[in-house]
Amino acid sequence: MKIHEYQAKELFHRYGIPVTLGKVATTVKEAVSIAESMNGPVMVKAQIHAGGRGKGGGVKFCKTVKDAEVAAKNIIGMTLVTPQTGPEGKLVSKVLVCPAGEIKQEFYLAALVDRASAKIAFVVSKEGGVEIEKVAHDTPEKITTILIDPIQGVQGFQVRKMSKVLGLTDKEHQKQLYATVSGLYQMLIGTDASLLEINPLCITDKGIEALDGKVDFDDNALYRHPEIAELRDIKEEEPLEVEAGENHLNYIKLDGQVGCMVNGAGLAMATMDVIKLYGSTPANFLDVGGGANPERVEAAFKILMKDPNVKGVLINVFGGIVRCDRVANGIMEAVTKNNIKLPVVVRFSGTNAELGKEILKNSSLTFELADSLAEAAQKIVKLVKKGGK
Repeated sequence: MKIHEYQAKELFHRYGIPVTLGKVATTVKEAVSIAESMNGPVMVKAQIHAGGRGKGGGVKFCKTVKDAEVAAKNIIGMTLVTPQTGPEGKLVSKVLVCPAGEIKQEFYLAALVDRASAKIAFVVSKEGGVEIEKVAHDTPEKITTILIDPIQGVQGFQVRKMSKVLGLTDKEHQKQLYATVSGLYQMLIGTDASLLEINPLCITDKGIEALDGKVDFDDNALYRHPEIAELRDIKEEEPLEVEAGENHLNYIKLDGQVGCMVNGAGLAMATMDVIKLYGSTPANFLDVGGGANPERVEAAFKILMKDPNVKGVLINVFGGIVRCDRVANGIMEAVTKNNIKLPVVVRFSGTNAELGKEILKNSSLTFELADSLAEAAQKIVKLVKKGGK
């Protein structure tokens, strides 16, 4: 789960990370009132769940209250397009108004879970305020990763190494960096976050400060943090993903043409790979789970059909706990109820696979059946390339 910048900063403040808080406005009048109360230059920043807001015109430095008013008028209600929103962009419904300090240097700092080492990875770079992905691609030597053992916690020598990477020589700045690193570590552990990113982490006239914040939480741990779950902004999420969650489906929308319905995350990933191998692209990741039943299959079909990019559906089910005959009945019911005209290719393997195939063969509906994943992928790619006929 993602949260907004202003929410991230409030959490940073709670964990002792140096940050200047602002106030959120949903109208131009509110933005003007906030700017007036700050008695100086302010930043007006669009609040959406995407990076690159400045490049899209969603972040403005405002020297006067009048400048803030103009910025708020332009940003609130705009459809902001950034590299992370896609061409459709996102509607801006609120802005963060915060004091603008003098920036002397910009850095990058992030904390995340490194599953390979079972440790907390701190990523630091002197190249802050820019796309870290570009830095990683073009000049990876400018990025340093420091692993922290969760049994030992943050050690002084690790923060000193970060200070050296960032070129911090001022003792006060080093102390502030230690507070920042310690706060990020405690926040990551304490909230079950999967990513905490500060870009940029700056030296301002106040010292070290987090000028922006990106936070991702582990959805599976939200039940332990009801106060974090309350920060969720459903309007910022993909509507189909929200609907899928309500139906206990694991769904992520992608940009391809082949709708995928699979039981099991690993099998879903393999299915997507094979679709790519045979010349098309998946429209989604969709795991209906090991206990897939007719109701869940029908809900999955409804979600797939709401994506206008889908030109065909590949169903790949391995019968383990779930029986393929039950899935077959669910497929028939869903196709009939929703009057689905797109081509559907089905591959069953495992428990009652042959029975499931017979049910589909003997139905009045038309399905393409396949004995292997490769055959299924080839068939659906061919049908999609024909225009979904």
